[in-house]
Amino acid sequence: MASNSAPETPAVLPAAAPADRVELMQTFVRIVEAGSLSAAAAQLGMSQPTVSRRLQALERSLGLRLLRRSTHGMKLTEDGERCFARAKELLADWAAFEDELRGAGRAAEGTLRVIAPHALGQDLLMHPLYRYLRENPRVDVEWLLHDRRPDFITENIDCAIQVGEIDDPSVVALKLSEIPRIVAAAPALMEGRPPIAHASELAALPWLALRTFYRTELRLSHVATGEECRVPIRPRLSTDGLYALRNAAVLGLGACMGSAWLLNDDIARGRLLRLVPQWQAPPLPVYLVYPQTRFQSAKLRHFIEAVRAALPRAIDVADSLAGVVA
Repeated sequence: MASNSAPETPAVLPAAAPADRVELMQTFVRIVEAGSLSAAAAQLGMSQPTVSRRLQALERSLGLRLLRRSTHGMKLTEDGERCFARAKELLADWAAFEDELRGAGRAAEGTLRVIAPHALGQDLLMHPLYRYLRENPRVDVEWLLHDRRPDFITENIDCAIQVGEIDDPSVVALKLSEIPRIVAAAPALMEGRPPIAHASELAALPWLALRTFYRTELRLSHVATGEECRVPIRPRLSTDGLYALRNAAVLGLGACMGSAWLLNDDIARGRLLRLVPQWQAPPLPVYLVYPQTRFQSAKLRHFIEAVRAALPRAIDVADSLAGVVA
């Protein structure tokens, strides 16, 4: 029996409306991070065809091919790589925008990803982190310890604590404090040597270098007179780790110039001697850095407030407890 109904034609999906694009971008990001459409579908609690249709709708709305799929897997196109990075940024902005509209007093929630330097992240920053987590029970923190500059977009980092000057114009850098630096050596290293009266005499010592901040030269200035002195050194050991530098100095491998907050306790206990206390090195600035965005999530805003309030005080306390002569 013949049917009176018109023949069925393939449905044509309309171009995605602006209100739909957030969901489409969320799906695309999940596909890339999950590694496949099926894995993304499982994570999102929807069927694989639905995920595939969302990807196609996003590609159609942008007029771009974002993914190439084959029997060996899938790979982002060049346009897809750009879209992925930008989509993550836009989604973070959107989440922060929603958070801001719901009110500054709204409880922070979600996961905060932070990169911090090894030494600060294991020591002075732990108490501010503890207080932050205690006061924000709906936030989890991924506390990543690196001494390198982060790639905020690729690594999905919310903020970073960085020591040293910031030269990246694409980020917001809030200065938190400054870290005084001092020159120190083990008593065994100085045994039998004449007292050092002038900074230039430091060149005769065996040296350790913290290659992140000095390698073959020290810059010191006299506290009272302002005289500046450049001291050439030939390090026996170079490292990018502050704890390694401190431990090598305590063992007597060489003199070092390091953060006062870390070396002061060893000086107070007699494991290190402070050298040329009347000379000082330029202090190192400490910044909290995050990507430029018009909106801040509550979890980031509360973390910024916690660290800005606590870190300068922690550095001051660490310095004062040792009673080191200025």
